[in-house]
Amino acid sequence: MASKGGSDEAPEWYRNLVADPRVRIQVGADRIDGTAHTAAPDEKRRLWTVMTGIWPSYDDYQARTARDIPLIVIQATSG
Repeated sequence: MASKGGSDEAPEWYRNLVADPRVRIQVGADRIDGTAHTAAPDEKRRLWTVMTGIWPSYDDYQARTARDIPLIVIQATSG
């Protein structure tokens, strides 16, 4: 979620992902290469519920701004 706490500006890291969607994330001790994309509207509707189930404040953040908060999906690349 590129929420930046409900700021009217997207976080810098989101702009970086738009410019270059290649990522490396770390989950526990595992490092995973992947490609990031902004969720399409139907994909976002489905995933927003999942994400607000984990962190309900995302709904509050969205209410603070007219900006549509992007939800980012990372697809692992084989490799």
